[in-house]
Amino acid sequence: MPGERSAVFIGSDLCRAPGFGDNHPLAIPRVASVMQLCAVLGWLEAGEFRSSPQATVEQLRRFHSREYLAALAAADASGIASIEARERFAIGTRENPLFPGVFARAATAVGGSMLAAQLALEGRVAFHPAGGTHHGRPARASGFCYLNDPVFALQRLAEAGLTRILYVDLDAHHGDAVQDAVREDQRMHTISIHEAGRWPFTGAAGDRGGGRSYNYPVPKGFNDAELLFLMKEAVLPQAMRLRPEAVVITCGTDALAGDPLSGLLLSNGALWSAVEALVALTPVAVVLGGGGYNPWTLARCWTGLWARLSGRGIPLSLPPAARRILEGLSCDLIEEDMRDPAWLTTLADTPQDAPVRPAIPDLVATVAADRPARPVGQQVCHG
Repeated sequence: MPGERSAVFIGSDLCRAPGFGDNHPLAIPRVASVMQLCAVLGWLEAGEFRSSPQATVEQLRRFHSREYLAALAAADASGIASIEARERFAIGTRENPLFPGVFARAATAVGGSMLAAQLALEGRVAFHPAGGTHHGRPARASGFCYLNDPVFALQRLAEAGLTRILYVDLDAHHGDAVQDAVREDQRMHTISIHEAGRWPFTGAAGDRGGGRSYNYPVPKGFNDAELLFLMKEAVLPQAMRLRPEAVVITCGTDALAGDPLSGLLLSNGALWSAVEALVALTPVAVVLGGGGYNPWTLARCWTGLWARLSGRGIPLSLPPAARRILEGLSCDLIEEDMRDPAWLTTLADTPQDAPVRPAIPDLVATVAADRPARPVGQQVCHG
Protein backbone atom coordinates (compact mmCIF):
# COMPACT_ATOMS: atom_id res chain seq x y z
CA MET A 1 0.00 0.00 0.00
CA PRO A 2 1.15 3.63 -0.54
CA GLY A 3 1.76 4.30 3.15
CA GLU A 4 4.13 1.30 3.37
CA ARG A 5 6.49 2.93 0.86
CA SER A 6 8.44 6.11 1.35
CA ALA A 7 6.65 8.97 -0.43
CA VAL A 8 8.24 12.08 -1.87
CA PHE A 9 6.61 15.43 -2.71
CA ILE A 10 8.09 17.24 -5.71
CA GLY A 11 7.46 20.98 -5.83
CA SER A 12 9.01 24.27 -6.88
CA ASP A 13 9.10 27.88 -5.79
CA LEU A 14 8.01 28.74 -9.35
CA CYS A 15 4.57 27.47 -8.36
CA ARG A 16 4.28 30.35 -5.90
CA ALA A 17 4.40 32.98 -8.67
CA PRO A 18 1.11 33.96 -10.31
CA GLY A 19 0.60 32.80 -13.87
CA PHE A 20 -1.77 32.91 -16.82
CA GLY A 21 -2.75 36.55 -16.25
CA ASP A 22 -6.21 37.87 -15.47
CA ASN A 23 -9.50 36.26 -16.47
CA HIS A 24 -8.08 32.79 -16.98
CA PRO A 25 -9.31 29.65 -15.17
CA LEU A 26 -5.76 28.90 -14.01
CA ALA A 27 -5.17 32.38 -12.59
CA ILE A 28 -5.75 30.96 -9.10
CA PRO A 29 -3.39 29.64 -6.43
CA ARG A 30 -2.92 25.91 -6.93
CA VAL A 31 0.23 24.01 -6.01
CA ALA A 32 1.42 26.91 -3.85
CA SER A 33 -1.60 26.45 -1.59
CA VAL A 34 -0.93 22.72 -1.34
CA MET A 35 2.68 23.32 -0.33
CA GLN A 36 1.56 25.91 2.23
CA LEU A 37 -1.05 23.60 3.75
CA CYS A 38 1.35 20.68 3.93
CA ALA A 39 3.95 22.90 5.57
CA VAL A 40 1.67 24.27 8.30
CA LEU A 41 0.33 20.77 8.98
CA GLY A 42 3.89 19.50 9.46
CA TRP A 43 3.58 17.11 6.55
CA LEU A 44 6.84 17.92 4.75
CA GLU A 45 9.52 16.39 6.92
CA ALA A 46 13.22 16.14 6.08
CA GLY A 47 13.69 13.93 3.04
CA GLU A 48 10.07 14.16 1.94
CA PHE A 49 10.39 17.22 -0.31
CA ARG A 50 12.42 17.55 -3.51
CA SER A 51 12.73 20.66 -5.64
CA SER A 52 11.84 20.15 -9.26
CA PRO A 53 14.67 20.72 -11.75
CA GLN A 54 14.02 22.54 -15.00
CA ALA A 55 14.20 20.30 -18.06
CA THR A 56 16.74 21.42 -20.64
CA VAL A 57 15.87 22.23 -24.23
CA GLU A 58 17.77 19.11 -25.28
CA GLN A 59 15.58 17.02 -23.00
CA LEU A 60 12.39 18.74 -24.15
CA ARG A 61 13.23 18.00 -27.78
CA ARG A 62 12.66 14.33 -27.10
CA PHE A 63 8.95 15.04 -27.52
CA HIS A 64 8.50 18.68 -28.54
CA SER A 65 9.70 20.15 -31.84
CA ARG A 66 12.71 22.45 -32.07
CA GLU A 67 10.61 25.15 -33.77
CA TYR A 68 7.91 25.10 -31.14
CA LEU A 69 10.34 25.28 -28.24
CA ALA A 70 12.19 28.16 -29.89
CA ALA A 71 8.93 30.05 -30.45
CA LEU A 72 7.81 29.54 -26.85
CA ALA A 73 11.18 30.64 -25.46
CA ALA A 74 11.32 33.68 -27.75
CA ALA A 75 7.80 34.78 -26.85
CA ASP A 76 8.58 34.39 -23.16
CA ALA A 77 11.81 36.40 -23.46
CA SER A 78 10.27 39.25 -25.44
CA GLY A 79 6.87 39.29 -23.78
CA ILE A 80 5.28 39.32 -27.22
CA ALA A 81 3.70 36.46 -29.14
CA SER A 82 4.13 36.92 -32.86
CA ILE A 83 1.34 36.25 -35.32
CA GLU A 84 3.09 33.01 -36.29
CA ALA A 85 3.40 31.99 -32.63
CA ARG A 86 -0.33 32.45 -32.17
CA GLU A 87 -1.48 30.88 -35.42
CA ARG A 88 1.02 28.05 -35.77
CA PHE A 89 1.79 27.20 -32.16
CA ALA A 90 -1.26 28.56 -30.23
CA ILE A 91 1.06 30.61 -28.00
CA GLY A 92 -0.39 33.86 -26.69
CA THR A 93 -4.00 32.93 -27.28
CA ARG A 94 -6.81 33.36 -24.81
CA GLU A 95 -6.60 29.64 -24.05
CA ASN A 96 -2.81 29.54 -23.75
CA PRO A 97 -1.79 33.07 -22.78
CA LEU A 98 1.71 34.44 -22.64
CA PHE A 99 2.87 35.42 -19.14
CA PRO A 100 6.27 36.07 -17.54
CA GLY A 101 8.20 32.88 -16.90
CA VAL A 102 5.91 30.63 -18.90
CA PHE A 103 8.80 28.68 -20.46
CA ALA A 104 10.59 28.05 -17.15
CA ARG A 105 7.35 27.11 -15.45
CA ALA A 106 6.40 24.58 -18.11
CA ALA A 107 9.93 23.17 -18.36
CA THR A 108 10.09 22.81 -14.58
CA ALA A 109 6.86 20.80 -14.63
CA VAL A 110 8.55 18.47 -17.13
CA GLY A 111 11.69 18.29 -15.01
CA GLY A 112 9.56 17.41 -12.01
CA SER A 113 7.85 14.55 -13.82
CA MET A 114 11.18 13.19 -15.02
CA LEU A 115 12.47 13.34 -11.44
CA ALA A 116 9.26 11.72 -10.20
CA ALA A 117 9.77 8.80 -12.57
CA GLN A 118 13.37 8.36 -11.42
CA LEU A 119 12.41 8.43 -7.75
CA ALA A 120 9.60 5.96 -8.45
CA LEU A 121 12.12 3.61 -10.04
CA GLU A 122 14.10 3.88 -6.80
CA GLY A 123 11.08 2.70 -4.80
CA ARG A 124 9.46 5.97 -3.75
CA VAL A 125 5.82 6.92 -4.32
CA ALA A 126 6.42 10.16 -6.21
CA PHE A 127 3.80 12.93 -5.94
CA HIS A 128 4.22 15.85 -8.34
CA PRO A 129 1.08 18.01 -8.22
CA ALA A 130 2.45 20.61 -10.67
CA GLY A 131 2.50 17.86 -13.30
CA GLY A 132 -0.38 16.51 -15.33
CA THR A 133 -0.27 18.88 -18.34
CA HIS A 134 -1.80 16.18 -20.49
CA HIS A 135 -3.00 18.26 -23.46
CA GLY A 136 0.38 19.64 -24.63
CA ARG A 137 1.17 18.69 -28.23
CA PRO A 138 4.61 18.13 -29.80
CA ALA A 139 4.41 21.41 -31.70
CA ARG A 140 1.47 23.26 -30.20
CA ALA A 141 0.11 24.48 -26.89
CA SER A 142 -3.33 23.13 -26.08
CA GLY A 143 -5.83 23.22 -23.25
CA PHE A 144 -3.76 25.46 -20.93
CA CYS A 145 -0.79 23.08 -21.44
CA TYR A 146 2.41 24.27 -23.10
CA LEU A 147 4.46 21.10 -22.65
CA ASN A 148 3.40 17.53 -21.88
CA ASP A 149 5.08 16.41 -18.68
CA PRO A 150 3.27 13.02 -18.33
CA VAL A 151 4.87 11.89 -21.60
CA PHE A 152 8.33 12.57 -20.17
CA ALA A 153 7.56 10.52 -17.06
CA LEU A 154 6.46 7.64 -19.28
CA GLN A 155 9.59 7.99 -21.43
CA ARG A 156 11.85 7.82 -18.38
CA LEU A 157 10.18 4.62 -17.21
CA ALA A 158 10.60 3.08 -20.65
CA GLU A 159 14.26 4.10 -20.73
CA ALA A 160 14.75 2.04 -17.58
CA GLY A 161 13.75 -1.05 -19.54
CA LEU A 162 10.15 -1.40 -18.39
CA THR A 163 7.87 -2.92 -21.01
CA ARG A 164 4.43 -2.75 -19.37
CA ILE A 165 3.69 0.83 -18.36
CA LEU A 166 0.18 1.97 -17.47
CA TYR A 167 -1.05 5.56 -17.68
CA VAL A 168 -4.34 6.28 -15.88
CA ASP A 169 -6.06 9.66 -16.25
CA LEU A 170 -8.70 10.65 -13.69
CA ASP A 171 -9.01 14.26 -14.85
CA ALA A 172 -12.45 15.46 -15.96
CA HIS A 173 -10.96 16.12 -19.41
CA HIS A 174 -9.66 13.34 -21.64
CA GLY A 175 -5.86 13.07 -21.73
CA ASP A 176 -5.87 13.30 -25.50
CA ALA A 177 -2.27 14.28 -26.13
CA VAL A 178 -0.83 11.56 -23.88
CA GLN A 179 -2.91 8.88 -25.60
CA ASP A 180 -1.80 10.13 -29.00
CA ALA A 181 1.84 10.39 -27.93
CA VAL A 182 2.07 6.72 -26.93
CA ARG A 183 -0.14 5.42 -29.72
CA GLU A 184 2.63 3.47 -31.47
CA ASP A 185 4.54 2.41 -28.36
CA GLN A 186 3.75 -1.20 -27.53
CA ARG A 187 5.04 -0.70 -23.97
CA MET A 188 2.37 1.86 -23.10
CA HIS A 189 -1.27 1.36 -22.10
CA THR A 190 -3.75 4.08 -21.18
CA ILE A 191 -7.00 4.21 -19.23
CA SER A 192 -9.03 7.40 -18.94
CA ILE A 193 -12.17 8.29 -17.00
CA HIS A 194 -13.48 11.68 -18.11
CA GLU A 195 -16.70 13.60 -18.64
CA ALA A 196 -18.59 12.83 -21.84
CA GLY A 197 -19.22 15.78 -24.14
CA ARG A 198 -16.51 17.87 -22.49
CA TRP A 199 -13.56 19.49 -24.25
CA PRO A 200 -11.41 18.17 -26.00
CA PHE A 201 -14.33 15.99 -27.18
CA THR A 202 -12.11 12.92 -27.62
CA GLY A 203 -11.87 9.64 -25.74
CA ALA A 204 -15.12 8.03 -26.86
CA ALA A 205 -15.94 4.59 -25.53
CA GLY A 206 -14.87 3.10 -28.83
CA ASP A 207 -11.59 5.01 -29.00
CA ARG A 208 -8.79 2.46 -28.65
CA GLY A 209 -5.86 4.74 -29.44
CA GLY A 210 -3.22 2.43 -30.87
CA GLY A 211 -5.09 -0.62 -29.59
CA ARG A 212 -3.94 -0.29 -25.98
CA SER A 213 -6.33 2.34 -24.66
CA TYR A 214 -9.54 2.11 -22.65
CA ASN A 215 -11.74 5.20 -22.48
CA TYR A 216 -14.66 5.76 -20.12
CA PRO A 217 -16.61 8.94 -20.94
CA VAL A 218 -18.96 9.27 -17.96
CA PRO A 219 -22.15 11.35 -17.71
CA LYS A 220 -22.65 14.54 -15.75
CA GLY A 221 -23.33 13.94 -12.08
CA PHE A 222 -20.79 11.10 -11.90
CA ASN A 223 -20.65 10.19 -8.21
CA ASP A 224 -18.55 8.23 -5.72
CA ALA A 225 -20.48 4.99 -6.04
CA GLU A 226 -20.14 5.14 -9.82
CA LEU A 227 -16.38 5.69 -9.63
CA LEU A 228 -16.10 2.75 -7.24
CA PHE A 229 -18.13 0.62 -9.67
CA LEU A 230 -15.87 1.59 -12.59
CA MET A 231 -12.73 0.89 -10.60
CA LYS A 232 -13.92 -2.52 -9.38
CA GLU A 233 -15.61 -3.72 -12.54
CA ALA A 234 -13.34 -2.29 -15.22
CA VAL A 235 -10.23 -0.26 -14.39
CA LEU A 236 -8.59 -2.49 -11.79
CA PRO A 237 -9.33 -5.76 -13.62
CA GLN A 238 -7.92 -4.26 -16.83
CA ALA A 239 -4.86 -3.03 -15.02
CA MET A 240 -4.24 -6.36 -13.31
CA ARG A 241 -4.48 -8.21 -16.62
CA LEU A 242 -1.74 -5.97 -17.96
CA ARG A 243 0.46 -6.75 -14.93
CA PRO A 244 1.99 -3.27 -15.11
CA GLU A 245 5.58 -2.74 -14.02
CA ALA A 246 4.83 0.96 -13.43
CA VAL A 247 1.88 3.30 -13.27
CA VAL A 248 1.62 7.04 -13.94
CA ILE A 249 -1.59 8.68 -12.71
CA THR A 250 -2.95 12.11 -13.57
CA CYS A 251 -5.30 13.12 -10.76
CA GLY A 252 -6.95 16.39 -11.77
CA THR A 253 -9.35 17.84 -9.24
CA ASP A 254 -11.80 19.12 -11.83
CA ALA A 255 -13.76 15.88 -11.40
CA LEU A 256 -14.76 17.03 -7.90
CA ALA A 257 -18.12 18.51 -7.00
CA GLY A 258 -17.86 22.29 -7.07
CA ASP A 259 -15.44 22.63 -9.96
CA PRO A 260 -16.62 25.31 -12.42
CA LEU A 261 -15.31 23.55 -15.54
CA SER A 262 -16.95 20.16 -15.18
CA GLY A 263 -20.27 18.59 -14.29
CA LEU A 264 -18.87 15.68 -12.25
CA LEU A 265 -19.70 15.27 -8.56
CA LEU A 266 -16.96 13.22 -6.94
CA SER A 267 -15.70 13.72 -3.39
CA ASN A 268 -11.99 13.96 -2.78
CA GLY A 269 -12.14 10.78 -0.70
CA ALA A 270 -13.28 8.84 -3.76
CA LEU A 271 -10.36 10.16 -5.77
CA TRP A 272 -7.91 9.36 -2.97
CA SER A 273 -9.14 5.77 -2.81
CA ALA A 274 -8.91 5.35 -6.59
CA VAL A 275 -5.34 6.63 -6.64
CA GLU A 276 -4.35 4.41 -3.70
CA ALA A 277 -5.76 1.35 -5.44
CA LEU A 278 -3.77 2.12 -8.58
CA VAL A 279 -0.55 2.85 -6.70
CA ALA A 280 -0.89 -0.51 -4.90
CA LEU A 281 -0.75 -2.36 -8.24
CA THR A 282 2.97 -1.89 -8.78
CA PRO A 283 6.11 -0.89 -6.88
CA VAL A 284 6.80 1.94 -9.36
CA ALA A 285 4.23 4.73 -9.07
CA VAL A 286 4.09 8.38 -10.16
CA VAL A 287 1.13 10.56 -9.16
CA LEU A 288 0.68 13.85 -11.02
CA GLY A 289 -1.75 16.73 -10.64
CA GLY A 290 -3.75 17.94 -13.62
CA GLY A 291 -6.73 20.22 -14.02
CA GLY A 292 -8.69 21.86 -11.26
CA TYR A 293 -10.28 25.30 -11.22
CA ASN A 294 -11.76 25.57 -7.75
CA PRO A 295 -8.86 26.66 -5.51
CA TRP A 296 -10.52 25.35 -2.31
CA THR A 297 -11.39 21.87 -3.53
CA LEU A 298 -8.03 21.57 -5.30
CA ALA A 299 -5.92 22.57 -2.30
CA ARG A 300 -7.83 20.26 0.02
CA CYS A 301 -7.77 17.34 -2.41
CA TRP A 302 -4.07 17.36 -3.22
CA THR A 303 -3.10 18.06 0.39
CA GLY A 304 -5.21 15.10 1.52
CA LEU A 305 -3.84 12.97 -1.29
CA TRP A 306 -0.31 13.66 -0.08
CA ALA A 307 -1.39 12.64 3.41
CA ARG A 308 -2.79 9.36 2.15
CA LEU A 309 0.25 8.61 -0.05
CA SER A 310 2.65 9.37 2.80
CA GLY A 311 0.73 7.32 5.36
CA ARG A 312 -0.79 10.16 7.39
CA GLY A 313 -4.28 10.40 8.81
CA ILE A 314 -6.79 13.02 7.68
CA PRO A 315 -7.79 15.35 10.56
CA LEU A 316 -11.48 15.90 11.22
CA SER A 317 -10.92 19.66 11.26
CA LEU A 318 -8.08 21.96 10.28
CA PRO A 319 -5.99 24.06 12.66
CA PRO A 320 -6.26 27.86 12.48
CA ALA A 321 -3.12 28.32 10.37
CA ALA A 322 -4.47 25.98 7.70
CA ARG A 323 -7.88 27.64 7.77
CA ARG A 324 -6.28 31.03 7.18
CA ILE A 325 -4.66 29.72 3.99
CA LEU A 326 -8.02 28.53 2.67
CA GLU A 327 -9.77 31.72 3.77
CA GLY A 328 -7.26 33.73 1.75
CA LEU A 329 -8.15 32.03 -1.55
CA SER A 330 -10.44 33.55 -4.15
CA CYS A 331 -11.96 32.62 -7.50
CA ASP A 332 -14.02 34.74 -9.87
CA LEU A 333 -15.64 31.63 -11.36
CA ILE A 334 -17.38 30.63 -8.12
CA GLU A 335 -19.96 32.91 -6.55
CA GLU A 336 -19.73 33.40 -2.80
CA ASP A 337 -23.10 31.80 -2.14
CA MET A 338 -21.89 28.65 -3.93
CA ARG A 339 -18.87 28.20 -1.63
CA ASP A 340 -19.29 25.38 0.85
CA PRO A 341 -18.29 26.52 4.38
CA ALA A 342 -16.62 23.12 4.86
CA TRP A 343 -14.06 24.12 2.22
CA LEU A 344 -12.50 26.38 4.87
CA THR A 345 -12.46 24.02 7.83
CA THR A 346 -11.83 20.44 6.67
CA LEU A 347 -9.82 18.40 4.19
CA ALA A 348 -12.18 15.51 3.54
CA ASP A 349 -15.37 16.07 1.58
CA THR A 350 -18.72 14.62 2.52
CA PRO A 351 -19.06 11.47 0.36
CA GLN A 352 -21.09 11.97 -2.80
CA ASP A 353 -22.99 8.72 -2.50
CA ALA A 354 -25.88 8.11 -4.84
CA PRO A 355 -27.16 5.12 -6.78
CA VAL A 356 -25.13 3.77 -9.67
CA ARG A 357 -27.11 4.81 -12.73
CA PRO A 358 -27.67 2.31 -15.57
CA ALA A 359 -25.42 4.36 -17.86
CA ILE A 360 -22.35 3.28 -15.89
CA PRO A 361 -22.64 -0.54 -16.19
CA ASP A 362 -23.77 0.05 -19.77
CA LEU A 363 -20.55 1.94 -20.39
CA VAL A 364 -18.48 -0.85 -18.88
CA ALA A 365 -20.26 -3.39 -21.05
CA THR A 366 -19.79 -1.27 -24.16
CA VAL A 367 -16.06 -0.93 -23.66
CA ALA A 368 -15.67 -4.62 -22.80
CA ALA A 369 -17.63 -5.70 -25.85
CA ASP A 370 -15.74 -3.39 -28.15
CA ARG A 371 -12.37 -4.58 -27.02
CA PRO A 372 -12.02 -8.08 -25.60
CA ALA A 373 -9.15 -8.44 -23.16
CA ARG A 374 -5.94 -9.73 -24.71
CA PRO A 375 -3.50 -11.84 -22.73
CA VAL A 376 -0.40 -9.95 -21.62
CA GLY A 377 2.40 -10.54 -24.08
CA GLN A 378 0.18 -11.27 -27.09
CA GLN A 379 1.55 -9.39 -30.06
CA VAL A 380 -0.94 -7.45 -32.08
CA CYS A 381 -0.20 -5.80 -35.39
CA HIS A 382 -1.85 -2.54 -36.30
CA GLY A 383 -1.83 -1.58 -39.93
